[in-house]
Amino acid sequence: MKEITNINILAIESSCDETAAAVVCNGREVLSNVISSQIALHTLYGGVVPEIASRKHIEKINQVIEEALAEANMTLDEIDAIGVTYGPGLVGALLVGVAEAKAIAYAKNKPLVGIHHIEGHISANYIENPDLEPPFICLVASGGHTHLVCVKDYGKYEIIGRTRDDAAGEAFDKVARAIGLGYPGGPKIDQVSKEGNPDAIKFPHARMEDAPYDFSFSGLKSAVLNYINGCTMKGESYHQADIAASFQKAVVDVLVEHSMRAVEMYGMNRFAIAGGVASNSALRAAMIKACEEKNVKFYSPSPILCTDNAAMIGAAAYYEYLAGTRHGLDLNAVPNLKLGER
Repeated sequence: MKEITNINILAIESSCDETAAAVVCNGREVLSNVISSQIALHTLYGGVVPEIASRKHIEKINQVIEEALAEANMTLDEIDAIGVTYGPGLVGALLVGVAEAKAIAYAKNKPLVGIHHIEGHISANYIENPDLEPPFICLVASGGHTHLVCVKDYGKYEIIGRTRDDAAGEAFDKVARAIGLGYPGGPKIDQVSKEGNPDAIKFPHARMEDAPYDFSFSGLKSAVLNYINGCTMKGESYHQADIAASFQKAVVDVLVEHSMRAVEMYGMNRFAIAGGVASNSALRAAMIKACEEKNVKFYSPSPILCTDNAAMIGAAAYYEYLAGTRHGLDLNAVPNLKLGER
């Protein structure tokens, strides 16, 4: 076994529509990060088709691993452990990565470390922020999840709030489709919103008295659809950019409000964002401003580390590895895996 200061993790991520592999040293140094995206393929269908995603993972998984090892100038024999996302996500897609990771672990007699996808997103912040250590509050906002998490320590999490219905990224995709932008919705709404007036339309901000940190975006999505239908029924035209900007502002306002409330309640002076929606320019700008006003240090991954990637899984796997987390060859995909479960 190599010294504790020199642990190289081969990480695999295949929870949705990106086939990814990376080699990460000591949880923070990315030696390689290879991503094969399926966005162009799924755009034809207006969203991710699980069966197609699974088949594409099978086609690409060996290739991305070989590329990741070559880019890191390493062989499997030099790898200390295999990290892999085993949930949550699309079950067929997860199974491809898990099966590959187990095969490598068995063939090379390497430790296997299963990783929660959201833990990976949170851990993406460690890669480019050497001064970031727990405890801190993290907002994870993506196509499948919207979580406010208190990161108590490496691998130790308390979920403060979560979405009651649509995730933020899911709402972006649905609204983008409704106003004719297509898939993927997040980047397209972010771009079009720059040409619109965020105060043109007052869309609702959902708040729940019994759970002040929880989110709900279903009502907001319905309000946008009702606005469009109302304009259509009246024979009135509507401005696509104004709808996009007003919708985006409603989402960002709620995310910032709840996040800052959590920071204040928990007395934290460090706050991070993660997940695909964390690459949204309006959200980043609003969070930076809010954190500055509260004298809170703000952290965020680069956009490439916000979307699904294996480097974040490698970062998470390193700290789980140090904590003694090991999985056997009976590791299975868990599509509804809860954060903190083992």
